[in-house]
Amino acid sequence: MSGFIYLASQSPRRSQLLTQLGVEHRLLLPDAEEDSEALEALLPGEAPLAYVQRVTDLKLQAALARLQRRRWPLAPVLCSDTTVALGRTILGKPQDAADAARMLGRLAGRSHRVLTAIALGDGVHVVRACSVSRVTFAPLSAHDIATYVASGEPMGKAGAYAVQGLAAAFIARMEGSYSGIMGLPLFETAQALRALEALE
Repeated sequence: MSGFIYLASQSPRRSQLLTQLGVEHRLLLPDAEEDSEALEALLPGEAPLAYVQRVTDLKLQAALARLQRRRWPLAPVLCSDTTVALGRTILGKPQDAADAARMLGRLAGRSHRVLTAIALGDGVHVVRACSVSRVTFAPLSAHDIATYVASGEPMGKAGAYAVQGLAAAFIARMEGSYSGIMGLPLFETAQALRALEALE
């Protein structure tokens, strides 16, 4: 992949995945006064797919405005959001250890979806995509959950786990995009970069 882009994400995993694709990028992180968490607020009755796509679009709008304020050189901006869904229930980032344990208890022995939406925009054109994967957890004991929560890994992660970390030991089956479950679906991202290039 060629061309320089901005990545509007605080996730080091997304930056690593972009590097894996060979995409030169610079981080476009929120200013201290920006309320990034407010963008992720759930609307009443909102379905997981609608939610993850809406939040990603809001992140892109905020990032494009940030780029304009900073007067950095113009380049496409990539935003992404990952949501874990158990049926229609969205499991966001845990608020504390007890919340993480509760989420993991719900996921144990069951299948859930991981939805990762991307939006790539240059202020004129926007290309969007969404990867939907299915992950099945093995049954987990209270000890398994407590040990994993104590590691600190669940904090800041949608659904309270990281597929590329210690939680790999819990995953009995995966269908879909491994990189999408990590937070940036590489196939869809590469396609979006090509599509935007073709529009410019």
